[in-house]
Amino acid sequence: MTFDPQAWIDAMRAGDRATLGRAVSLVESARADDRPKAAALLSALGPARVDVHRVGVTGPPGVGKSTLIDRLGVRTLEAGHRVAVLAVDPSSERSGGSILGDKTRMTRLVADPRAFVRPSPSRGALGGVARRTREVMRLLEGVGYDRVFVETVGVGQSEALVAQLTDTVVGLLSPGIGDGLQGVKRGLLEWVDVAAVTHADGPQAEAAERTRRQFEAALSLFEGRDDGWRVTVLAVSSTEGTGIDALFEAVEAHHRHLCAGGRLPARRAAQRVRWMWHLVETGLVERLRSSSAAAAWEAAVAGGEVAPETVADRIVRQCAETLAGAVEHGA
Repeated sequence: MTFDPQAWIDAMRAGDRATLGRAVSLVESARADDRPKAAALLSALGPARVDVHRVGVTGPPGVGKSTLIDRLGVRTLEAGHRVAVLAVDPSSERSGGSILGDKTRMTRLVADPRAFVRPSPSRGALGGVARRTREVMRLLEGVGYDRVFVETVGVGQSEALVAQLTDTVVGLLSPGIGDGLQGVKRGLLEWVDVAAVTHADGPQAEAAERTRRQFEAALSLFEGRDDGWRVTVLAVSSTEGTGIDALFEAVEAHHRHLCAGGRLPARRAAQRVRWMWHLVETGLVERLRSSSAAAAWEAAVAGGEVAPETVADRIVRQCAETLAGAVEHGA
């Protein structure tokens, strides 16, 4: 069948979810022969929309990211928006496979025709998101979704990469985190815009409120954000639905804050530059790992014949010299 980007786009904008699923698979594909088609599809979308709000949701495993997104997504639908969710699952280091179970915990969104939920394997990409997440977001925005949620893998400080993709980052905390709060607050303060303590119901309600107060107090010990925003800290329950309205309002308030002072275009411009360098780094590593010389480098380092730093420096210098020569000759 002839690939017609505009026909695919027209079908997706008309609500054809089967075509949307195929399009996302195409954009996510690692096959070399799919990349030109994916690029053509994204190019045919036209200019990027400016009315879209990108929300990252991050936190440790078990904190309840998927269930909370389900609740928050429904509240966002009720406000008149169309919601898309990209749920990134960790991939096995051995098999490369993923469970992709987040969708089973978003039953409300999955059943609503105004929403689209897509679980995606990280395929070893660092930073809590998949390598093609930004491109998939661009596709979803281009076919009509104006609120795009990105659920990260949730495995540690590398989650900060989600801040390079989204406008608002929601950081989730478990109740009763206690002394562990000291280890996470510095990272959270750097790139989280809204914080929420989950499971604030039943026997954990008191612990959740205590953790909320602790984190809010910790915020007062640090200087304010450069953009003038003060991080909102809430206690929420996805089971009972308490605190979800307040969370929705906090997320929307941050979006209005970004838009009011012209901060959003500047933030996205900086994100594009950082993402470019991220792709350069990951692309170079992939190419180098698959090169014919990679095995020899690894054997020399493993055998203690040469220091890792020495080999790394040689590789970097050779890459830089090759690039400089290509630019000089107009390649």
